[in-house]
Amino acid sequence: MQSSLVVTLGLGFVLGLKHATEADHLAAVSTIVSERRSIWDSAIVGSIWGLGHTISLFIAGLFIIVLGVVIPERVANYLELGVALMIIGLGSRVLYLALRGQTKVHVHTHTHGGSPHVHLHFHDSVDGHVVTSTHEGSHSGFSGWRPFLVGTVHGLAGSAALTLLVLTDVMRTGTAVLGLAYLLVFGIGSIGGMLIMSCLIALPFRFGSRPAMLRILTGAASTAFGLFYASKIFIKL
Repeated sequence: MQSSLVVTLGLGFVLGLKHATEADHLAAVSTIVSERRSIWDSAIVGSIWGLGHTISLFIAGLFIIVLGVVIPERVANYLELGVALMIIGLGSRVLYLALRGQTKVHVHTHTHGGSPHVHLHFHDSVDGHVVTSTHEGSHSGFSGWRPFLVGTVHGLAGSAALTLLVLTDVMRTGTAVLGLAYLLVFGIGSIGGMLIMSCLIALPFRFGSRPAMLRILTGAASTAFGLFYASKIFIKL
């Protein structure tokens, strides 16, 4: 009995580590990490994401344990669509901010007829210049609650539904305490996994020779992945 318990909880931890490496998670977190200035800050981002992910998954698990309620497939699909739209928004934001600072390609805001107009502005190598802007505010990265929100949404969508199915199976052969313990260990694994992945993602931004270009590529790749992800979900709706 004790060995079976250890195996179950060990499986939960390993699945949590693996869960953090899924493409939609990395696409979202990489956009946030790309704006951080240190590996330590990136590690905090990963930990906050994991905390939000764990809390939302734990709450969903409580509904299964106490009320026997499982998220319907249609609702899960809409939650996945929300994740896809969120990734598109995160990627587009990084792309916009990265292009604003380029001397050859950046974003300009003009006023036409009293209303602002935003568009890409291209220069050649001769007349390229640094962008001057009156825009106020810092774009150094997301504040703490935003990685938490991203993790929370991820915790309710996508492959988290599979985790809840595993939890349901655990509850058939175990107790409520075992189910809660499984969720907790899974959450710890996902926090640790995303902390590690965030640090790895941060390395080229911290030590690479062209971090600005990496931000542009990250924003473009995340936006493209979000569009692809959304198209797959629309087929299921």
